[in-house]
Amino acid sequence: MQRIKSGDNVYVLSGKDRGKTGKVLQVFTEENKASVEGINLMVRHLRAQKRGEKGQKVQFPAPILLDKLLVVCPKCSKATKVGAKITEDKKRLRVCKKCKEVI
Repeated sequence: MQRIKSGDNVYVLSGKDRGKTGKVLQVFTEENKASVEGINLMVRHLRAQKRGEKGQKVQFPAPILLDKLLVVCPKCSKATKVGAKITEDKKRLRVCKKCKEVI
């Protein structure tokens, strides 16, 4: 079960952006990383394509390890670990460990 999904609001535990929150844009499950809006921003310098044009600086969020992220519960709005709950019809749901509500 994937604990962090795209669209989730997450809290950063460590690193240069410690204490910030952001929305998950993309999850890379093979690499155990996620790209978060406004977190771990990197700059790529692009060279001019034609003569007379200017180069550009493109800013983008680089992937960050999932171990450094906690999901922010939409109900209690606290950073929390994610648990699992299985319903009668064998569906697996993500549950907030603090308020026990379904995420």
